[in-house]
Amino acid sequence: MEDMTAYLTAENDGRVAVYDATNTTMERRRWVAEQLAGLAVKVIFIEVICADEKLIEENIRAVKLNGPDYEGKDSDECVRDFRQRIKEYEDVYETIDCDSEGDLSWIKIQDCRRYTINNVRGYLPGKIIQFLMCLHTTKKRFFISRHGQSAYNASGKIGGDSDLTPEGDAYAQRLAEFTEQVITRNETGEEIPARLWTSTMKRTCQTAQYIDHPIRDFAWTNDDLGGRQQKWVQMRHKRWNNLDEIYAGVCDGMTYKEIEAQMPEEWNRRQQDKLAYRYPRGESYLDVIHRLDPIVHEMERIREPILIVGHQGILRIIYAYYMGLSREEAPYQSIPLNTVVELVPQTYGCTEIRTTLQRRLSVPIDPAAGGGTGGNGLANDGQDEIVPGRSSLEVPTLPASSAAGPGTPTRCSAAAVASETPTPKKFDTATRDTDGGDAGELVRDESHRRELSFDITDPPSV
Repeated sequence: MEDMTAYLTAENDGRVAVYDATNTTMERRRWVAEQLAGLAVKVIFIEVICADEKLIEENIRAVKLNGPDYEGKDSDECVRDFRQRIKEYEDVYETIDCDSEGDLSWIKIQDCRRYTINNVRGYLPGKIIQFLMCLHTTKKRFFISRHGQSAYNASGKIGGDSDLTPEGDAYAQRLAEFTEQVITRNETGEEIPARLWTSTMKRTCQTAQYIDHPIRDFAWTNDDLGGRQQKWVQMRHKRWNNLDEIYAGVCDGMTYKEIEAQMPEEWNRRQQDKLAYRYPRGESYLDVIHRLDPIVHEMERIREPILIVGHQGILRIIYAYYMGLSREEAPYQSIPLNTVVELVPQTYGCTEIRTTLQRRLSVPIDPAAGGGTGGNGLANDGQDEIVPGRSSLEVPTLPASSAAGPGTPTRCSAAAVASETPTPKKFDTATRDTDGGDAGELVRDESHRRELSFDITDPPSV
């Protein structure tokens, strides 16, 4: 309680603190409210009640057994122990009472389906309640991918609304195959409902153009139709303005070298604080975080797998949020071209799987246009600088195992080189694998659980 009070009063910047405790009795909840009464804060109690035995069993096995309390112990024994904990809480627990505790602010959630809200007022409390109503216990799978290579990527320009290059179109075809084989299938290979989101810009819509949208019959449990089948448009294309790339304002259509030469003060400001820097008449990463708020709410609410075809600056924020990274780290995360990143959020962390669908990049680039080794480059989506002398544009040499012919996938892991290669800096977009190919990004933060695997195949001739 003292630590939380110190945190809340340290800065007047709209802070939110979570006091993670059972607070099982009315007396205990009154004590909490009294302790915080002298602060200029709103106190909201959150009560979660679950009477669904199947949901309880699934929650114990999926969440509690992976927690620190039961690490390395027998699963059946752990289930019995946690059920005994529940029984002991039931003996002393006092649910929130609408009459005697009607003056407090609280939300009561029952089986993730019924919500009772009492005495909650204000913008931020309302946003918290809205977020809580989006949460559910169904396992979530998110697939994020940058659009295929665009004409502006090829010339090193930022922003714009350019079309895909032939290389980008080839990636779009690979992405459609990956969608049909992976995203719309469960672990047993059965087809499942899935969703497709893009920005409103041409390069993301064109990247999704080869994905099919068949009409299927699916049934959902615990829905309003009682599990009856209903029509579903598979991978229905939804375009979001919120997913549009960071707007570069007066710098839109320029290369980074041009910005550095013509606007050196702006260049230096961005180098000093990439998170808060706002392009003249444009946006900053902080602006993007604000407009992605409804996107994250929707991602938490939806139960089906989602493929998001977006832009590097946007996907960095989404990636950082689910990987538990700070806002300051977000602008430096690498989201390479031609790669699908699967995120599977869990109670303790988030699993990441990166799959490279096509080697980067086989189209020759004119170094004078800002591409090529040491240039501003092809991997750039308008918001990322390539480190001088380290190009992610080089065409890798396929391993000998790929001699079976074009299109033969090769699986390899980036983990084998993690101990041999120095950890890249935050802004380093270079990637490596065990045989020098363009396979996987090194794990920067071992505290985040990640699983890395890649399929590498020759791109079609362009």
